[in-house]
Amino acid sequence: MSGKIKVMLVDDSAVVRQVLAALLGKDAGIEVIASAPDPIFAMDKMNVQWPDVIVLDVEMPRMDGITFLKKIMSIRPTPVVICSTLTEKGAATSMQAMAAGAVAIVTKPKAGLKNFLELDEGDIVQAVKAAAAANMRHVKSMTMAGLTPPKKLSIDQVMPASEASQTSLTSMAITTDKLVAIGTSTGGTQALEVVLTQLSRTVPGIVIVQHMPEKFTAAFADRLNSICDIEVLEAKNGDRVIPGRALVAPGGRHMQVKRSGAQYHVEVIDAPPVNRHRPSVDVLFRSVAKCAGRNVLGIIMTGMGDDGALGMREMHDAGAETIAQDEKTCVVYGMPKEAVKLGAIDKITPLSNIAGLIEAYGRKHG
Repeated sequence: MSGKIKVMLVDDSAVVRQVLAALLGKDAGIEVIASAPDPIFAMDKMNVQWPDVIVLDVEMPRMDGITFLKKIMSIRPTPVVICSTLTEKGAATSMQAMAAGAVAIVTKPKAGLKNFLELDEGDIVQAVKAAAAANMRHVKSMTMAGLTPPKKLSIDQVMPASEASQTSLTSMAITTDKLVAIGTSTGGTQALEVVLTQLSRTVPGIVIVQHMPEKFTAAFADRLNSICDIEVLEAKNGDRVIPGRALVAPGGRHMQVKRSGAQYHVEVIDAPPVNRHRPSVDVLFRSVAKCAGRNVLGIIMTGMGDDGALGMREMHDAGAETIAQDEKTCVVYGMPKEAVKLGAIDKITPLSNIAGLIEAYGRKHG
């Protein structure tokens, strides 16, 4: 993309449109070309000039944001940043939008909007820039697959019955000493769905940092839990990392892994952002390197920036197996690229292979 990033704002609040236009307009690389109070007006303006990025509300008159998003994705896939309220209802609706192809979320409170957005203006600008860099062909392919969730693998498909009967007594003892650590950002909500819906309940415990605002991670985990064979939870302080369970770091807080004997548990902590993120992938990965060493499979997936690259190198140096999602299947090839540049990665692989590699890791002895 050459020149400025052309942005359209679609929100039924005139105040939101005004504040967002002013904040985005401060960045020399962004130009707000149009705004509209609802999707019907937006389509009229987009027929004149199509934007590079759309900042979209989800609850609007005449046509809701999710319907509009699906229409855009079917006509001309375009990066969309969801601008949604910090409410449980807003979070759940925004998760539907992410599943339909949106690439990022910006939060807006019900009150104190102007001050809130001005305090978080860096996040808004970064979200728009990350969206502009998104590989929309891959977003569309994941979204089309996501409309009908991937067929779940049964345990017999993952491990033949004869093999399972011989190893069932020992596999749990082995997997309780292993864990899988995943870090991801832009495009990660769809990518994690692709991976987690294919996993069986015998996989090692999984800990995940997905860059996402407060309140939205609970809705995200609930949605994944409803479509996966494994249990997916928003992490709470003290939760155990056990086979068949994935713990998602809560938005607005960091998550670390700690070890007690042969068991792992998580600590959810309040601390300043790291690499401009809270939760931070580096915080999780560094804790895993310290407490689990070689008993870890580290995976870094689609996302903008370099959060997680340093932590991945620390895991790699501690003897962990490390995987990066390849450029072709990333929505944004930022985080994996930085980890590769640091020499932190053992294997670069397409998104479609990651679930199988997790299953294979879980079956390894020693």
